[in-house]
Amino acid sequence: MNHNTSSITENLIQQEIKMGTAAQSSSEIYTSDSEKGFAINHQSSTSPELDAGAKFVLVSKGSWLHCGYHLTTSIVGPVILTLPFSFTLLGWFGGVIWLVLAGVITFYSYNLLSIVLEHHAQLGRRQFRFRDMARDILGPRWAKYYIGPLQFIICFGTVIGGPLVGGKSLKFIYQLYHPEGSMKLYQFIIICGVVTMLLAQLPSFHSLRHINLISLILCVIYSIFLTVGSIYVGHSKDAPPKEYSVKGSHEDKLFGVFNGISIIATTYASGIIPEIQATLAPPVKGKMFKGLCVCYSVIVATYFSVAISGYWAFGNASGATILANYIGETKLLLPKWFFLTTNILILLQVFGLTAVYLQPTNELFESIFGDPKKGQFSMRNVVPRVLSRSISVAAATLFAAMLPFFPDIMALFGAFAFIPLDFILPMVFYNITFKPSKQGIIYWVNTLIGGGSSILVVIGGIASIRQIVLDAKTYSLFSDS
Repeated sequence: MNHNTSSITENLIQQEIKMGTAAQSSSEIYTSDSEKGFAINHQSSTSPELDAGAKFVLVSKGSWLHCGYHLTTSIVGPVILTLPFSFTLLGWFGGVIWLVLAGVITFYSYNLLSIVLEHHAQLGRRQFRFRDMARDILGPRWAKYYIGPLQFIICFGTVIGGPLVGGKSLKFIYQLYHPEGSMKLYQFIIICGVVTMLLAQLPSFHSLRHINLISLILCVIYSIFLTVGSIYVGHSKDAPPKEYSVKGSHEDKLFGVFNGISIIATTYASGIIPEIQATLAPPVKGKMFKGLCVCYSVIVATYFSVAISGYWAFGNASGATILANYIGETKLLLPKWFFLTTNILILLQVFGLTAVYLQPTNELFESIFGDPKKGQFSMRNVVPRVLSRSISVAAATLFAAMLPFFPDIMALFGAFAFIPLDFILPMVFYNITFKPSKQGIIYWVNTLIGGGSSILVVIGGIASIRQIVLDAKTYSLFSDS
């Protein structure tokens, strides 16, 4: 038995050596895992060692703790301000149950992605990007025409949303002290765009680790502010009457449920899990799970406190963002310093979140325009890097200023992009890679989650389109609201 095992090990090592050698001369490489019974088609045209994007932007130097910082920043952000509103569409029972269920599903889903990535790394083919996974597991067309474009939409859309959310926070601070001021929203968006452009020049994902630690701390602090603010207002003499029934006609209630489910689902969304795992220094086994534990500890502490306290304080009158409920009809329900501090914290955290979602687009531009045979900071690579990143952020800032109603569009993108990448594809990747038995629970859990999420894509998309149509009458380019 021991002799057979050692022979198999030696054969595998020899196969991996041959595979690495063949990569330099063959357009395709096939590796196999006899225990799992599947074959994978690897194309060496995008070999990481020859790819400037993977080599420079997704440099693998991080620890599991750094991974936790990146994960938290990619998921936890100002979207938590919308959680009390999602409860108005689902009610107490539906809101709490789906908030818990979505958290469990996404933690499970991201862990499955990590396991698949670790498995391929052990086979000698480490995948650095979502499109690498799609190419190796589903085929090159899936990577080129489906996964790649979906992820680009998510990332570039988030980069558009960053200056927009930041600009609205800046404008709120400005109007807090200059209510008759003449500055417009697009001017604040441009200010935030300039800051984002500077952050875009940070060379790699790994270089964001300290910024993302600060981002993690900031989101915890402003979540505490929001929770305390809701409890204070809920107990004050100015507290609004509380009703927890779901409002609207039967049609509105039905679409509201779908909308609420989509809102909560997208608050857990990331869409860049492989890119985050790519920042880990080898060996990667087990590190992503620890990072996920860090991330979800923050999620539990922030999501549930903000959602429950906000909905308790304002009931079905909870606004699209909880901050709006702290402003009464005639006066502020909380001191000015509260609004100033909270908006500054949100503004700073948004910069960190935007910088994270810049990385996949930066990587794409680097892989197109960069030369991996030259130094990362050589003139040959620095000039196209600065130009491509600056132009992309400038374009995103222009879109943000033109389309301040972009959150409605992002809700649509969320339904058609975030849910497939985070709820469906991890199940598909795992089932194809490991081929779990159809008599086993894992196969059916994955199939159930993937199938249910596919239905959610359709329903969420319809609900998002309906909301865009309802809000269309208020849309105007370069709007000041």
